[in-house]
Amino acid sequence: MTGGAAQAAQPVVEAGAQPAAVVQPQAAEGKTFTIGTDTAFAPFDYADPNSGEITGIDIDMIRAVAEAEGFKVEIKPMGFQPAVTALDSGQVDGVIAGMSITPERKKTFDFSTPYYKSGIAMAVDQDSDIASFEDMKGKTAIAKNGSEGLTTGEELGKKYGFKMSSIEGSQALHDAVTSGQYAAVFDDLPVLQYAAAQGKGLKLVGDPKPAGDYGFAVKKGKNADLLAGFNSGLEKIKANGKYQSILDQYLKNPETASSSKGTIVDLAVSSWPALSKGLVNTLTVTLAAFVLALVLGLVFGMLKITNSRVLRGIASVYVAVFRGTPLLVWAFFFYFGLPQVTGWRIDSFTAGMLALGLNAGAYLTEILRGSVQAVDPGQLEAARSLGLGWGKSMQRVVIPQAIKIATPSIINQFVITLKDSSLLLAITYGELLFEAQRLAGANYRMTEMLIIVGVIYFVVITLLTWVANIVDKKVNK
Repeated sequence: MTGGAAQAAQPVVEAGAQPAAVVQPQAAEGKTFTIGTDTAFAPFDYADPNSGEITGIDIDMIRAVAEAEGFKVEIKPMGFQPAVTALDSGQVDGVIAGMSITPERKKTFDFSTPYYKSGIAMAVDQDSDIASFEDMKGKTAIAKNGSEGLTTGEELGKKYGFKMSSIEGSQALHDAVTSGQYAAVFDDLPVLQYAAAQGKGLKLVGDPKPAGDYGFAVKKGKNADLLAGFNSGLEKIKANGKYQSILDQYLKNPETASSSKGTIVDLAVSSWPALSKGLVNTLTVTLAAFVLALVLGLVFGMLKITNSRVLRGIASVYVAVFRGTPLLVWAFFFYFGLPQVTGWRIDSFTAGMLALGLNAGAYLTEILRGSVQAVDPGQLEAARSLGLGWGKSMQRVVIPQAIKIATPSIINQFVITLKDSSLLLAITYGELLFEAQRLAGANYRMTEMLIIVGVIYFVVITLLTWVANIVDKKVNK
């Protein structure tokens, strides 16, 4: 494993092409850039087991470069594939996430001078009798989606007669091997070395294979000032020794993370600061989305019982669209798709709130529509006979009774929305499961983290349901 210095890349001009304008590094000075990174790629990007804050080689590197060049960075831990997608859609200005420079990626992104030369290794369970690539014949290995490890594994699989599978997230990769689901894992050499040092139960076998250099990426043709500033700052921190100091801190005899030891109770206690932030985010987005859903449900529910075919049609289309399409599709659309269509960046909270709210609103529309129609028609007729208009009759007589009828179903929909909020980890919203996944990338205890998260969800939902039932009893006296 080496991290030797590389010379600054010189611009290459293809035959017949005009030289691109040279952007001076100083152009980035004083600016603030949003940088996407992975969440579970220790020792390059991972959550500190105690504080939950993002740390690692990539994080220290970009901050040191920014300090050397006089610009500021806002770090957004996202996961590798979401970070790449966010860069392509314009949600972030750059990505530093152990991203190998490949010809295919260079069609879409502009890369910096390489800042680290990696390699691909194979690891197996520490008790496995697999000692070489030849021993993998007839077995199945696993690697991370879109990674060099997957590409290398597929090439070796053809040669040695084994199959490859892929999933998202390094921590899940390692658990898949130690649990016996897969015979081996292919991943970047320093990542597997770090995992082995954490007592994860893995051992490296076979000779590591060469892999591409890691580079800082920006969208092709965009943020040339940021790219020039990174290249210039990288040379400065190599010259003053900061670069090697960062590598040594994480790669020379990495200490076992404190939360990788002890019982599940110890793990829960040490992880609580980060998990509590995730819990607050989960409740916040759920409440905001549900308020939106209630408004939408009431409005479209009323439209569905009007005499206007046009209004009923509008409400029916809304319900059909949002009940007939997955919630995750809309979360992706609002977070990744909308910026590409409109050019506006939308944060993950807003995207998640809209996706959850519109989805839940479609179900509440039918709940409230059914509840209104369940009220005895004589109630409306009696109100009208007393001189109240249709609107006032609905507002003061019918809807209050409909709400009482609908309350149990509304409570149930709130619980469903709360659980559905876990899907927002896919758009990098820092909810409870997202924070647990980040921590598992550092402590390599994914199964136990999932148990802890499951217990938290159970306790919170039980308490909220208890409170909601008390409200229901008071409302329906």
